[in-house]
Amino acid sequence: MSEPADDAHVERREYDPDADHAFPDDRLNAVLERITSDPEIEAYLEAQNVNPVARKGYNDHGEKHVEIVRDRALQLYDLLKAGGVEFNGARQQGLDEADESVIIALAATLHDIGHVVHRDDHPYYSIPLAADVLDRFLPEFYDVPEQVRVKAETLHAILCHHTEEETLTREAGVIRIADGLDMERGRSRVPYEKGGRGINTVSSQAIEQVVLKPDENLPAQVEIRMNNAAGVYQVDSLLKAKVEGSLLEEQVRIVAINTKENGEGAIVERIEL
Repeated sequence: MSEPADDAHVERREYDPDADHAFPDDRLNAVLERITSDPEIEAYLEAQNVNPVARKGYNDHGEKHVEIVRDRALQLYDLLKAGGVEFNGARQQGLDEADESVIIALAATLHDIGHVVHRDDHPYYSIPLAADVLDRFLPEFYDVPEQVRVKAETLHAILCHHTEEETLTREAGVIRIADGLDMERGRSRVPYEKGGRGINTVSSQAIEQVVLKPDENLPAQVEIRMNNAAGVYQVDSLLKAKVEGSLLEEQVRIVAINTKENGEGAIVERIEL
């Protein structure tokens, strides 16, 4: 398995069934336990890193990327639910509310599986490969009608992490945004030039931490802490496009905070996008 970057910061999501913000998660926890012990999924997470990393020179798109995206997608989902946001994917399929987070977890886990075919257009290759995994995986948890509906919503969310596709559910919108949140130093989704000093290189090293938390006026805020204003390029060139068209534009605030030192002390710049 690929190792996490030394300075990558991963916000771990822990469920507390007694917390005021908690939602039914027994089903999700059972699915997560199976996901993290499934040998085929584990093999895919290793194999899907070869084309983007070894052959194309991109950043990690394997186990660590998936772990970060899944954790942050579930964090974002919790914040939105606590803020009263209604999700439509599972509901319109006649599924349970508990299936919303299951769909998000499955889509986050399998969204980049198409990289085993090619980095280019990988969301489209992800669909048939993820469908095969889901056909094997879902019968442990659902009867046939629910298998079909969970599979359909999961595949939609996988496809729509690609900004060229129209997002039709808020579950898919969560995946779309979370995919762009793996952006701390050295982990940017925008490839940087090895040994270069261009904007991609400088900005990819500027993001120190990504924090999800409630906002004063909205259900969720994504706070991006950086050590150089060049980090705004990462946010504006990638994350902004992910939020747009996510169906969650009115529920999520993106704030970039630049903290830098000068001769007289720290200067803090707050930029809202």
